[in-house]
Amino acid sequence: MTGGNAYLSPSGQEIAFVLIGLVILAAAVLCVTSRHLVHAALWLVVALGGLAVQYLLLTAEFVAWVQVLIYLGSVIVLLLFGLMLTEAPIGPSPDADSRNRPVALAAALASAALLVTLVVDAFRTAWIDLDAGPHGESGPLGESLFRVWVLPFEALSVLLLAALVGAIVLSRKRGG
Repeated sequence: MTGGNAYLSPSGQEIAFVLIGLVILAAAVLCVTSRHLVHAALWLVVALGGLAVQYLLLTAEFVAWVQVLIYLGSVIVLLLFGLMLTEAPIGPSPDADSRNRPVALAAALASAALLVTLVVDAFRTAWIDLDAGPHGESGPLGESLFRVWVLPFEALSVLLLAALVGAIVLSRKRGG
């Protein structure tokens, strides 16, 4: 098979990647357009879970497990816990729609275009060495996580703790 014909016959992994990407996109759109706060949180679970599957398809198992443990495990549980503690409406909420959809769509498209432009420009010359062996090297990844990125992880944990404390404070009834 020549190099030009390789684009005409996608592999099963590529087809699965595109289909899961479409599911993630649909879940993200449903997440931000849902008037039910709990339904929006559950659509966010679908989108974040789909991202973990995408990481698995890209053979990034560590990142997939981080996605599952941190985002699906911690952030979503904290979000649902905060919704329960703040007595957020379970049914449809008229407050969930500010009727600024055209402005929000324009801001989202501009942000996406800027993000794609920045990422493409930043990683234009970056290459991944796929010949590092079947399992790759975990030393540089661990060193990067525990030396360079330890402060942002700790800052995120403090932020999540502050959000939890704030939800508890908001949920308490004020006595007279």
